[in-house]
Amino acid sequence: MWIRNLMKSLAGQGRTVLVSSHLMSEMEYTADHLLVIGRGQLIADCGMAEFIARGSGQEVLVRTPQPVALARAVTAAGGTVGAVGDHGDMQVRGLTEEQVSDIAFANGIRLHHLAQTRASLEQAFMELTAGSVEYRAELPA
Repeated sequence: MWIRNLMKSLAGQGRTVLVSSHLMSEMEYTADHLLVIGRGQLIADCGMAEFIARGSGQEVLVRTPQPVALARAVTAAGGTVGAVGDHGDMQVRGLTEEQVSDIAFANGIRLHHLAQTRASLEQAFMELTAGSVEYRAELPA
């Protein structure tokens, strides 16, 4: 925590603080802007929120008593729907929380739960750098 506060204090003074780290959870709390390099190529030069948003880990979790109707409406709007659970639980990808809400409202579909999920920095990093790794650990057969 001490080093995190020191770096934020220096950045708050207008200084640039460059940190190279493999501690993704720590960087998620510390960094404002990311430079990600893989195999000598710049993969990302953007803010933390934008980097995480690029990861496909983002989805909207929905619970509705009308899952078939919502799935149909979401698909028609360009979203994709994961498996529908026993209680009308579903995962929607490709649309924001607001878009899903608007689609449900426009189609008269009642929602019992609606929440945007967010990938962690580690999940986004692993996904976005998957094609840039030199060595991979394989599970034994």
